[in-house]
Amino acid sequence: MPRVDVVNQCPLYRSFRVEQVAGMFDVPLEEKLQRRIQAELPGEDEPWQIGLIVGPSGSGKSTLARRAFGHALYRPRQWPADRAVIDCLGDHSIRLITRVLTAVGLSSPPAWIRPYATLSNGERFRCDLADALLNGGPLVVFDEFTSVVDRTVARVASAAVARAVRKGVVPRRFVALSCHYDIREWLEPDWLLDLATGQLVRGRLRRPPVELHVFRCRVAAWTLFAPHHYLSRSVHPSARCYLALWQGQPVAFAALLAAIGRRGVRRISRVVVLPDYQGLGVGSRFCEALGMLNRREGYRTTITTGHPAMVAYLARSSLWKVRSLRRSGSHWGRFGRIKQVRSTSWGRAVVSAEYVGP
Repeated sequence: MPRVDVVNQCPLYRSFRVEQVAGMFDVPLEEKLQRRIQAELPGEDEPWQIGLIVGPSGSGKSTLARRAFGHALYRPRQWPADRAVIDCLGDHSIRLITRVLTAVGLSSPPAWIRPYATLSNGERFRCDLADALLNGGPLVVFDEFTSVVDRTVARVASAAVARAVRKGVVPRRFVALSCHYDIREWLEPDWLLDLATGQLVRGRLRRPPVELHVFRCRVAAWTLFAPHHYLSRSVHPSARCYLALWQGQPVAFAALLAAIGRRGVRRISRVVVLPDYQGLGVGSRFCEALGMLNRREGYRTTITTGHPAMVAYLARSSLWKVRSLRRSGSHWGRFGRIKQVRSTSWGRAVVSAEYVGP
């Protein structure tokens, strides 16, 4: 187990006012400008994926990280003001970039095509996470983790990046530095170093459960979610609409329509999770709940989607049976329609599935 011993020395600039303060308050100048940090950290050959270093502001987290991890410390960069986020994440395939963005909780295509400067603090934070995971080395150390976002976004984003690392979306180890203790259970680190006590604690904490409450709602509730849908801002006035609440706050919306020509079938036509809550798996669990509700009422539930996250979920879930998987979209030309897929799905996978769970 390596031990890190760092002496942080601040230069002393003697002036008349500095000497005045030292005299007025009996401040030992040389002593107060020197700080020693001693800590134990897990070795590189030990089996861990996520670490967390916490402590109050000024406790030496950044100094310790620079000494212990060196080049692995992520340094935020300047994002171009005249380019979309999706164009600024390095020379990777579009599939990998969108997968990582989705994995860290930024799964809204409208956000991908906007410049970084126009995004919310929570969306910018997730862009930085995606940049660190995509372009970092085998170890990524992220300073000031969740410091610029509200605490709800901090918890959700912590859970999202933990899922991304543990699922191997990109092969990285991840260490977060933070002055906030409320993210511990949500990040689920394999080890935690608290600089307030100097103790290194091993063993994963468990994330608190996320309990969604699902209600029927009016079509008017769509107004809050419409800007975040990637295809259309409209909802059919006859749609059966549902709202998912977490801790009393709206987090997701869904609209269902009767399937044309298929009696007893309702199809999910819209599903939107607000950006601050993306990355927890809310959308997939919401769809499962709708499938259960419809089954109780004697209806079958279907969904057709081209969103990468939902496509991946439906393809692997035992609660949904994939009826069709298309790798390209429809094409209209002189010879008419050659594939029975919507024209908006050209060039991407589109899955149609039916709920077969309880």
